[in-house]
Amino acid sequence: MRLAFLLTGGDQHEAEDLVQAALAKLAGKWRRVQAPEAYVRQVMYRQQVSRWRAAGRRPEVVRAAVPERADVDATHRSELRMVLRGALARLTPRQRTVLVLRYFEDLPDHEVAKVLGCSVGTVRSTAHRSLAKLREIFPELEVVG
Repeated sequence: MRLAFLLTGGDQHEAEDLVQAALAKLAGKWRRVQAPEAYVRQVMYRQQVSRWRAAGRRPEVVRAAVPERADVDATHRSELRMVLRGALARLTPRQRTVLVLRYFEDLPDHEVAKVLGCSVGTVRSTAHRSLAKLREIFPELEVVG
């Protein structure tokens, strides 16, 4: 669920739909699949690629603004998650997917390229541009990194 949540840019309902679709596909092939978790992850990656390719059919999702920062306390981690979620939501679906696969799933460039059906160079340039955009839009993420 956490992976789906990141892939969809923090949209809880889209994440649930993504997980449900992946599990439904797994159920149909249960006896033939030797690594169910890996199979579900792969299905989720491919489903998300299909969704962002057809993004024109989905409505825009409105998000609440991140609250102003208070003194660093126990809420710092929650605020950081909210800032990161907002930052990921501001990226294009392709940029978000590349970053999630590279840094959250820790996949090498060639695996990300294979999952997305593009070249390794495209993955690297997309990741570079995505990180630059995150640094530009949300400079507070630079302090954390």
